[in-house]
Amino acid sequence: MAPETGSVPANSERAGYAYAVGAYGLWGLLPLYFLALAPTGPFEIVAARILFSLVFCVILLSVTRTWRRMGRLLRDRRTVLTMGLAGVLIFVNWQTYVFAALSGHVLEAALGYFINPVVTVFLGVIVLRERLNKVQWTAVGVSILAIVVLTVAYGQLPWIALVLAFSFGFYGLIKKRVGPKVDAVSGLTLETAWLVPVAIAELIAVGVTVGLTTGTVSPVHTALMAGTGVITAVPLLLFAAGSRRLPLTAMGFVQFFAPVLQFLVGVLVLGEPMPPERWVGFGLIWVALVILTTDMVLRARRSGRVADSLHAEPA
Repeated sequence: MAPETGSVPANSERAGYAYAVGAYGLWGLLPLYFLALAPTGPFEIVAARILFSLVFCVILLSVTRTWRRMGRLLRDRRTVLTMGLAGVLIFVNWQTYVFAALSGHVLEAALGYFINPVVTVFLGVIVLRERLNKVQWTAVGVSILAIVVLTVAYGQLPWIALVLAFSFGFYGLIKKRVGPKVDAVSGLTLETAWLVPVAIAELIAVGVTVGLTTGTVSPVHTALMAGTGVITAVPLLLFAAGSRRLPLTAMGFVQFFAPVLQFLVGVLVLGEPMPPERWVGFGLIWVALVILTTDMVLRARRSGRVADSLHAEPA
């Protein structure tokens, strides 16, 4: 990994780690934020998250004077439609995650993000026709065994974890295909703009059934609801800043901050049960992640040695 990090100034790399840890740390603590929004339900929270995120992004675009870049993206019909699909996937992810946080399933949400790297590898095979080596296939096999164990432990398929893992996996795949053409703020602006009709429909449905809570509980509650836009956009901006300064392998390590924090919140703060069979299932997932991570580091080092030898050759 030396060549990767060596090409990045030390100060920039340290800043990259700070940005990345900040992003994944905030994502890991999100369950506590959503619980603080009680008595608001998951549908109203997600609707508020969509609308206030859009407002926050519009403010950012105005402050940073990047509307011209946004205008170029809007003229690209394919990109706009692609971001619409990304919006659908992130809506499914948000709605499932908030439901999990408010219904006592934070541990299953954490499991989803532990599974996500394995799902990403799996999608690479199915969608991108990539080939896995034996070590990667072993990790996939161990993760499937973990899901079987957890299905027995839960008495049902851990659907929350799987929906989170696959929705975010496909979301990441779409963002990868869009590439650097769409920055974090512009991307979130397009995604949330597509979801505005969904948010309005959710608010109407909540309003005519159980009633809306925004603006009726307390000033602090209203401020926290408005803050859903900030807590959605800020980690994305930190993530974008970190990913520009760090090699992919380093970002791969830091991404485990979020599910680890979610796991600790579920066990230590919320007291969700962890019977032995769940420990076995989570343990198998962690084994799969160790296998994947070790393989990733070894391949990065090998490619680094090749790069060193190429640079050492005379011109």
